[in-house]
Amino acid sequence: MLKTNQDRLVMQSVLGEIQHPTVKELPVRLDCDGVAHTLPNTGSITYNVKLGDSVYGLAGDHIEPGVTIKNHNAARENEALNVLSCIGNDAVVVSGDAKGAKGFVTGTHGGVEHVLIYFAREDLEKMVIGDKIQVRAYGQGLKLLDYPQVSVMNCDPRVLEKMNITEENGKLRVPVAAISPAYLMGSGYGEPTACFGDYDIMTEDWDEIVRQGLDHLRFGDIVLLQNCDTTCGRGYLTGAQTIGVVVHSDCIRMGHGPGVATLLTSKTEIFEPVLTPSANLADMMGV
Repeated sequence: MLKTNQDRLVMQSVLGEIQHPTVKELPVRLDCDGVAHTLPNTGSITYNVKLGDSVYGLAGDHIEPGVTIKNHNAARENEALNVLSCIGNDAVVVSGDAKGAKGFVTGTHGGVEHVLIYFAREDLEKMVIGDKIQVRAYGQGLKLLDYPQVSVMNCDPRVLEKMNITEENGKLRVPVAAISPAYLMGSGYGEPTACFGDYDIMTEDWDEIVRQGLDHLRFGDIVLLQNCDTTCGRGYLTGAQTIGVVVHSDCIRMGHGPGVATLLTSKTEIFEPVLTPSANLADMMGV
């Protein structure tokens, strides 16, 4: 088992409300060919899209599975909700008819600054927009004590354990559902931190997506990004590697696609990916 500083981590409560979808004044989005579409996008309670589903083929754009929350009290408080919420953290509804329902964080979505949460379908049916959800934020500051070259972020210690990472010949063998080359990474590059939010695997060149084995991506898939350094932001670095989780759906806009949030990253080739179709949060969390 990997040695960590889990016993030194701090657990705090953060709070958000179920976010209403928003539409710009002109309710259309242009695809890569300049064709206008009016489609569902971010926010809301999304009843029929969940962890383990394909991120492709939806009549929607940047769709967030399950429940989307945001803190509307102040920008800094919403930043704290996004930064401190880690993938796998416990979440509980604290208001409304679904009060007491339990779920877990599945990711954060940059740009809109949303936190995404899984709940069982029967709990979704009781929720309404504006219901408050509290997250037990736990994981930022997590370290691998024997691998100081690896940065860990956005990761509940329980998720790290469930990833089934093994050590062999100085490498960390990590089960992943897919591997993406750096040249397919788009929106989100250049951001100053990867401690919240995501960046996208671009899908305009579908033939290349198929060639790379990325055409079967699902919400919650664990993926490896080659030559991608997300230690202090997001950028290209030869030999760097990032392990992340797929958080939102494919997109129609140029430079966009399924979003990936960072879990582990290194400036050197420390990770040995083991292609494993079941490397998905749904399987790890038993849902």
